[in-house]
Amino acid sequence: MTNKKKADPKASPKTHNANNTSASAQRARLLERLHLEPVDTFTARDEMNLMMPAARIKELRDAGHNIKTQRITKTDQQGRKHHGVALYFLSQSEA
Repeated sequence: MTNKKKADPKASPKTHNANNTSASAQRARLLERLHLEPVDTFTARDEMNLMMPAARIKELRDAGHNIKTQRITKTDQQGRKHHGVALYFLSQSEA
């Protein structure tokens, strides 16, 4: 009998593929990105295929992740300015 370790399902390429629209895959992609850099709503939708980033953020917060929100002004791809766009980032301090 071999002693093979199972792959971590959170690290599965299936969950990091932007075509996977399951909530768990979206959370995994978002959390991975937040460990690298802040993510705004436009980026989450356009680059990461998250249609409702706020819902995924709430689920991650409910799971214990200390994610903060800053409101910013951002221009969309059509050149329209939007005020109050959410910019999410992981906080180093306790929730």
